[in-house]
Amino acid sequence: MEITSVLKAIADETRFKMLKLLLQHNYCVRALSRNLELSESAISQHIKVLREAGLLIGVKKGYYMHYEVDRNTLRKLSSKIEELAAIDREVCNPENVGCESSERKMCHVQRRGHKCSNEAQP
Repeated sequence: MEITSVLKAIADETRFKMLKLLLQHNYCVRALSRNLELSESAISQHIKVLREAGLLIGVKKGYYMHYEVDRNTLRKLSSKIEELAAIDREVCNPENVGCESSERKMCHVQRRGHKCSNEAQP
């Protein structure tokens, strides 16, 4: 799973709505088209993006292809986001050339137990 392609795919409002619908029930292109009031060709283009991102699985039922969400991909995405949330912020270091000068000036505050921030300090 390429996390950036998954995030890009679900960042689109229409594709996000499609995912929500498909989490509740499997649909074919025509049913999605009716539910979302979009043309079948537009739905097909969105499905292509979602499939390439690994978010949808196509299941052939008779003449029609029905789509379902690959919940495993959503679980992996959730796990990656949890990993991001768990990253600890580094302690401010006055010698850190990556800090802006205004942030370096606040490093003495960090040593007293406060976090450096780009936000204005009261």
